[in-house]
Formats: sequence, structure tokens, C-alpha cells
Amino acid sequence: MTEHASKPVGRRDPDADSRTRTTSVSGDRTVAYAEYGVSDGTPVVFLHGTPGSRLLGELFHDAARQAGVRLLAPDRPGFGRSSPWPTRTLSDTGSFVAAILDDAGVSEAGIVGFSGGGPHALATASTLGDRVTRTDVVASPTPPTLRTQTPLVQRTLAALANHTPTALSMLFGVQARLAARFDPSFVVEQYTADDATGTVPDDVATVVYRDFLEAFATHRRGAVHEFHLVNSPWADGVDSFDGPVGIWHGARDTNVPVDGVRRLCDRLPNARLTVFDEADHLRSLLRSRSPVLGQHH
Repeated sequence: MTEHASKPVGRRDPDADSRTRTTSVSGDRTVAYAEYGVSDGTPVVFLHGTPGSRLLGELFHDAARQAGVRLLAPDRPGFGRSSPWPTRTLSDTGSFVAAILDDAGVSEAGIVGFSGGGPHALATASTLGDRVTRTDVVASPTPPTLRTQTPLVQRTLAALANHTPTALSMLFGVQARLAARFDPSFVVEQYTADDATGTVPDDVATVVYRDFLEAFATHRRGAVHEFHLVNSPWADGVDSFDGPVGIWHGARDTNVPVDGVRRLCDRLPNARLTVFDEADHLRSLLRSRSPVLGQHH
């Protein structure tokens, strides 16, 4: 069993508030998003994982500056500072993203989704049409019909979300309380594999740690609802629209095995798959940052 020391970093990113904006959706829901990169760059929306928050966009800040990208990283409904939206579907993500684009004064943007944000990126591209210039998904889950070897942990979370969501909410609450007591390795090891290569730098681990804590700062409903959405049948068109899609995945991803991702790539008419040798779930994100943003510049 891994031993975790007391946390050596602060729970809060001191720059988070200065980067964060809020806007409204349908008048009664608040949406928070953070900006990274360059303010006058090519706009790209980054959708975090599940659970996750806008703070994960910090991992893209330097790469976005180098690529000339203005990165808009929202908290999806029920995460961080964004209000819950308990009735939303995958297809509703488009209206949520459109509100962010409008608030930021952006007519069109690229979309990048990591992990649980991948299906939402595809849904946004399939519903917003010309407002989405390109879509990239990194370490993304696939529709349930394309999965043949779902890991036990993911099967358990899906079953709880679909049948006993209150139990899953309690589990997330326990995880969040434990994470707050330990150092970032407690969170990082949930997204890494022992047989993957390369260390996770301390600054990256700190961002991942703060992202996890921020995800549950005010709600747990967003994560519970999204596990249900992603593990239920996807809306027509989400996994088959004909826009340009880059799919980036790690060969050692034990959270989302690559075999199902290959089938998703075959289903999307204009998709291209890039597989990173020896990369797990988190390291596929780290290795994809510059090449992904380079596709949007």
C-alpha cells in the first residue's frame, strides 16, 4: 500500500481567482471559467476530466502561450464554481459552451476534452456546428457499446452512478476528505500506471491535486451525473459527426484501454488517432499538450 505524507502544498492556487470569470446560463445558473495562454490568441475551449475543474487548464498555460492560444477552461455544471444542472444531457454541453464563448466575445473556437471531458467535447462539436473549428479528445472514454475491457474500478463507478448515485456521492465525499489530508500523490496515482514511463513533475502533481479538490469544493452532483451520462447510451451524432477530430491516447492507459478508442476512431469519419507509447492516462495529457494546441493555431 502506498504511504502518503501530509500535504506539502496549499489547497488553493493563488492565481485562480484572478484568472476566473463567471457568466450565467438561462438566467439562473452560474458558469465559471478560467483563461490561460495569451489574451489575443486563437480561442480554444478546454474541458476537464471527471471529476475535475477549470484549474486543470493551468497545465496548458505555457504550451498555450507558445502556440498563441487563448485557452478558456470552464467548470462544467456541478463542478467547482459552476451551478449544478441535474437534468443536462451530453448534447446540452453545446449550450453551456456557447454561453462561455459569448461571454468571452468569441464567435468560434476549437474544443479540447480530456478524459471525461472528451464526450462533452464531441457533443459540443456535433451541436454547435460552425462555432467549433476543430475537436481534439485526450484519454477520452468511448460509448458503452464500443467497450470490451472496462477496468473494474470504472465498472464499479458506472454501476453506482446508474443504480445508487447517493452511494457514489458519498464515495466522492470520502475521497475528497482524504485527498485534503494527504500530499498530491494520493490524487496523482489515480491517473497513472506503474508500468508507464516518465516521472510526474511536482508542479504538475500540484495542479492535478488542486484540480481534484476544486472539483468537489461546492458540489459532488456534477461528477455523479457525468458518470451516469458517459456510461449511458450517447445521443445520436455525438460519436459519428463528420468534423475534424484528433484522438490522442496512451498505450498504457489503464483507466480507458486503447482498444475501444480505436473503434471510436473508426466510427468517426474524419478522425485521426495518435497513440503515445508507454503513456498512461495522465501522461498522455502531458505529452499531448503542445501537439494538440499546435493543431488549433
